[in-house]
Amino acid sequence: MKTVTIIGLGLIGGSLGLSLRQLGLAAHIIGVDLNADNARRAQELGLVDETTADLAAAVRRADLVVVAVPMDAMLTVVPQVLDEVAQQVVIDVGSTKATLLTHLQEHPRRSRFVAVHPMAGTEYSGPEAAVPDLFTDKTLVVCDAQHSDADAVQLVEQVFQGLGMHLLFLDAADHDLHAAYVSHISHITSFALALTVLEKEKEEQRIFDLASGGFASTVRLAKSSPAMWVPIFRQNRLNVLDVLDEHLHQLQNLRNLIAREDFNGLHHAIEQANHIRKILP
Repeated sequence: MKTVTIIGLGLIGGSLGLSLRQLGLAAHIIGVDLNADNARRAQELGLVDETTADLAAAVRRADLVVVAVPMDAMLTVVPQVLDEVAQQVVIDVGSTKATLLTHLQEHPRRSRFVAVHPMAGTEYSGPEAAVPDLFTDKTLVVCDAQHSDADAVQLVEQVFQGLGMHLLFLDAADHDLHAAYVSHISHITSFALALTVLEKEKEEQRIFDLASGGFASTVRLAKSSPAMWVPIFRQNRLNVLDVLDEHLHQLQNLRNLIAREDFNGLHHAIEQANHIRKILP
């Protein structure tokens, strides 16, 4: 590719720009961000070669356009990008798909769009959060590829395989369902744990003094941006509610076992939970 335009210069957009540059997968990278400070900082950090506030011009100059904005903004930004497209390929990197793809299904340039979700990230946000090798050995989910032009899908495959990612093809509904089970519930659980500890432990220094590696790793996702996660929960609400109901059921079951002093039952429940080792060694 000669030119890539990245719209949204936070963790994913910034890390993508950094990786494309380091691996020589793009000759020139243009950054677009509504936040002028983010745009300036992204260029200072070498995530992009230039920045501009002219979205239409940035799209027209690109071979590949990456939209990396919060999910609610996707519903506005992606159609605006497709309005400017001739043969460019456009992708989003969002965490939900069904709402967005339904919104785009009648757009005359829909076939130039490929919906992807790189299953990679950290709890941090903004250009400073960008890291090299964020995508290496991670999975890229490609959704509803049959509705995209073959050459557009082929370009996406080449780019993300070049980043060291494994590709998985799903339809949008399956993606949103499974993302709720393995990603979205993890964030809700972490937010709830942080709120619980902050409510019960009023001495912040004690949290700092006593927090072990286990607590830190479990609550890590609670540092994630609400501007990013509230739109995800909104757009994937039904799937999130489904898995959250099951999670509450499991918590209530563990509480009941402890309340009844049924420690044999608790031992069995933890053994059942240990089966996750077979999936995640």
